[in-house]
Amino acid sequence: MGRMIKAILLTLLVLIAAIGLWFWSKTDPQKLDLVDRIAPGATEYQGKASVGIAYGPDERQKLDVYIPTEVADKPYPVLLFFHGGAWRDGERDGYGFLGRAFAARGIVTVVADYRKTPKVRFPAFVEDTAAAIAWVQTNIGTYRGDAGRIYLMGHSAGAHIAMMAALDPQWLAAQKLDSTSIKGVIGLAGPYDFLPLTTDSSKIALGHWPDLKETQPIHYARADAPPLLLLTGDIDTVVKPRNSKALEARMAELGGQSKLKIYPKVDHADIIMAIARPFRSKAPVLADSVAFIKGE
Repeated sequence: MGRMIKAILLTLLVLIAAIGLWFWSKTDPQKLDLVDRIAPGATEYQGKASVGIAYGPDERQKLDVYIPTEVADKPYPVLLFFHGGAWRDGERDGYGFLGRAFAARGIVTVVADYRKTPKVRFPAFVEDTAAAIAWVQTNIGTYRGDAGRIYLMGHSAGAHIAMMAALDPQWLAAQKLDSTSIKGVIGLAGPYDFLPLTTDSSKIALGHWPDLKETQPIHYARADAPPLLLLTGDIDTVVKPRNSKALEARMAELGGQSKLKIYPKVDHADIIMAIARPFRSKAPVLADSVAFIKGE
């Protein structure tokens, strides 16, 4: 009997170690998604995402769609999200927690991937952003989304490319669209005004461009831009709050619509973590974003 107990305990230890290794092999967003799934409390979203839909020929040009499960008498507003990762890292499949959170609140949510360095450099990932917007504009009605109420959201580098696509008219024009296709943009800790380039990732992604001002969202701020909701944390040292402050000030100077919220004691990772169920006490990112989308 003693040998049997020892064997069982050894098997359990091996199993726990294997699960631990598997968990720590995941990316941070994938870990966050898993924790969101298994966290105590009622499951918010009962639906099933449509995953791996191509919006372009490249393997990275794919997206997932989360549809609200409740019955509605009219199409839902739409949120198109782009993840961060310094233009080189990240996968859309780590952001199911975000898709589920917004879909549970009556918003068709699209989580898009895009090409990254070193395979491509600027402006390829902005072109992908515009291509994903065009796919949503054409196809989202099939998923009960309202093509007339499309909002963009991005975190970090994802906020950069979302803002570039919304503010610089050339990218949507290449897709035969204009910025009236976008009802608003939510930027989470985005780099909008970050010259000179100081990080290796930004130099690799953008440093080759002849006029670096053309890589900066603030350069394209304009009065007739879609409304902006700029969310950031006051202790973010990766993308400092001055980026959001500068863009908000420039929009105000030009007569554009923008709103800035700076969350206390929130850093670069906290602001996206706050959308996942276990970490919503960090900041009301989800509630503020939903209110912006629904005009509350």
